[in-house]
Amino acid sequence: MAPSDSRSVPRNGLLAALPPEDLARFRRRLELVDLPLRHVLHAPDAPIGAVHFPETSWISLLAMLEGGDAAGVGMIGREGMVGLPLLYGTDQSPFEAMAQMGGNALRLDAAAFRDALEHSPALRALLLRYARAFSTQVSWTAACNGRHLLEQRLTRWMLIAHDRAGGDDFPMTHEFLAMMLGVRRAGVTVAAGALQRAGLIRYDRGRITVSDRRGLEAAACECYGMVRREFRRLLGPEAEG
Repeated sequence: MAPSDSRSVPRNGLLAALPPEDLARFRRRLELVDLPLRHVLHAPDAPIGAVHFPETSWISLLAMLEGGDAAGVGMIGREGMVGLPLLYGTDQSPFEAMAQMGGNALRLDAAAFRDALEHSPALRALLLRYARAFSTQVSWTAACNGRHLLEQRLTRWMLIAHDRAGGDDFPMTHEFLAMMLGVRRAGVTVAAGALQRAGLIRYDRGRITVSDRRGLEAAACECYGMVRREFRRLLGPEAEG
């Protein structure tokens, strides 16, 4: 697709937070790309050729386990960037990055990204704060999966997805939720049914509608709030965790 319009304000929160002069230095090298559902942005232990700044898509980081199973370790939407290993000077990740919701993103190839980091201290500082916030999300995901009931874990994922969806309705299958939470599909079906009976969500044919956001927040464990507060502390009051 064509490069991003240099006159428009990026929908990605990180790019929008940059000083205009810093963004202008590499804006023309950003490419607006479509990310279909389940598109793999980078595979485990394979070279990362570009970073992606999601705008309407969101991306899940997956730990791919022996035997073909997978578990979600983090989610990235318009608040973040996919390809953090490049920030640290390496070009590989142990995780797979896959589009959990199709949409678009702004792509910057690895060489252009390294050049932008070299010439923009503001970009480097911002991305280091984001990396710190994202590591908090990954850490609390591990704590939540290890200690909390499946219904609480599912509620947390619903809230994270709702923050990034741009609306109350979004695609989400039980199969995908089971993979993200590292559990059997039957368990997700039972937990989602409980949330639906409580009037918090509606689920029909692979789409979820959040009916009661406040109710979901009340039903969630502390993990969701802890991560969101850290995102806002590091990235500003509008940042999503």
